[in-house]
Amino acid sequence: MIGTGQSNIQTSAAPGKRSAIRYLMGEGRGIIFVPMNTLSGLLLAMRPRSWTKNLFVFAGVLFGRIWDAQAFAIALLGAIGFSVLSGAIYMINDVADRKADRLHPVKRNRPVASGRVSAKAAMVSALVVAAVVLGISWFLSTGYALVLSCYLVVQVLYSLGLKHVVILDALIIAGGFVLRALAGVEIALDAGYRVSISPWLIVCTFFLAVFLAFSKRRAEVVSLGGGAAGHRRNLAFYSTALLDQMTGVATAASLMGYAIYTVSERTITMVSDKLWLTIPFVAYGIFRYQYLVHQKGLGGAPEKLLLRDKGLLLNVVLWLISVFVVLRFHPAG
Repeated sequence: MIGTGQSNIQTSAAPGKRSAIRYLMGEGRGIIFVPMNTLSGLLLAMRPRSWTKNLFVFAGVLFGRIWDAQAFAIALLGAIGFSVLSGAIYMINDVADRKADRLHPVKRNRPVASGRVSAKAAMVSALVVAAVVLGISWFLSTGYALVLSCYLVVQVLYSLGLKHVVILDALIIAGGFVLRALAGVEIALDAGYRVSISPWLIVCTFFLAVFLAFSKRRAEVVSLGGGAAGHRRNLAFYSTALLDQMTGVATAASLMGYAIYTVSERTITMVSDKLWLTIPFVAYGIFRYQYLVHQKGLGGAPEKLLLRDKGLLLNVVLWLISVFVVLRFHPAG
């Protein structure tokens, strides 16, 4: 009888009272929960863990021996802008890839692919975020804004189709890292600092990013097996043997690029004549990453691997310390 009475209250009450009763019973919590769930999903779709890639923005300030807090604050501002813009691009990419991502054992859990965030909500949010970031960047620094705009155009083209072009997909990803380094230089220049970046450091950055991109493709080919092409069309044209050869070339080029940078005349006269002492840390980091890719089957998510592997993380910290010590106690001139 008690259960029947409760049922009569819900079915016979007026619409307004029925809504109030449901809200008091707790059903109204969904009204608040749904938007908050979407908001957290959008934040997750922007992939905050991947923002570690934007540390390359600090390259110009770090190797330019600009050690005051204001310079690093300016570089930090540039890195934040790049992070938020790249987050918007991730959402656009997730919308374009949502069907293919559902075939991937890990990517199917992404907010858009899983249905947690609608494609419309992700696309509208991405456009708004990109517009805000670009608007602010044009106000702060013209050179920085040009680099951001170039990055946005290239990445949108990548999301719309260039990612399916074999080899070019990895080169575009690598170009994005170079643009990050250039963005840090441009925003520092517009702030009044005399800073530049060595072409050899650009070469090292480019081939290091190529190495990471091909390693990621290798991990996808291995983990997806025969279904790789169903997730990403260009994976049908890759093989582990081909990718191993290309990562080997990229590894050698990035390591040699850094080594030549440390002993080049420009570095000796403008940075330090002892920077070559940091080469072992770079070599270990690259070889450690290769070991994790080939022996442990990792490499599908470089940003996660960097944070989870203690050997890599410790090596990065030691490299940064060694660079600081060299630049602090053995500066050029």
